[in-house]
Amino acid sequence: MGLFSRTKTTASTAAATAVAVQPQAGPDLAHLTGDWAIDNTHSEVGFSVRHAMVTNVKGRFTEYEGKLHLDGDTPSNSSAELVIKVASVDTNQAQRDEHLRTGDFFSAETHPEIHFRSTSTEPLGDDSYRMAGDLTIKGVTRPVVLDLEYTGSATDAYGAHRVGFEGKTVLDRTEFGLTYNAALETGGVLIGEKVKLSFDISAVKAA
Repeated sequence: MGLFSRTKTTASTAAATAVAVQPQAGPDLAHLTGDWAIDNTHSEVGFSVRHAMVTNVKGRFTEYEGKLHLDGDTPSNSSAELVIKVASVDTNQAQRDEHLRTGDFFSAETHPEIHFRSTSTEPLGDDSYRMAGDLTIKGVTRPVVLDLEYTGSATDAYGAHRVGFEGKTVLDRTEFGLTYNAALETGGVLIGEKVKLSFDISAVKAA
């Protein structure tokens, strides 16, 4: 059952179901509606891009802050914001990370943050949602669409109420001014233009 979905029954069984079993969606929705802060110690913001036409280089950002507002009754009122520190880029190779911080790519000194702010949320059925928003990289803002999956909610060992989402999207890095590349002797280019972004989010409900 999705975060924003409601339990439904057929007309022939509605009366019996109402007496025998009380739907569980109502209390769950009431619990999840509200404001949530992304816990970056239990989340990951990652990316991958084609390298030398043969494999993918994967990386992540280790410093970011974000918040969610979830509305169980009206999904279109749900929203998200995320601010990523560009200098925290980590591809497990220090020289490459330093190059990514330069003007060839992110220009971290001039544009130290990546911003995402949602503009709409649409339920697709089950636990799937589509969230549109504006993504700003290197001072350039473009619309993007995220495919999201609600992965559950729980109260952890410390009494914090948590909710989880996984998300993904694909963007063209050149549309954000990330145009650096190099030709290969065997044909093609060193770095692909398409970048896959992935989000594995754990958020804690605000007090």
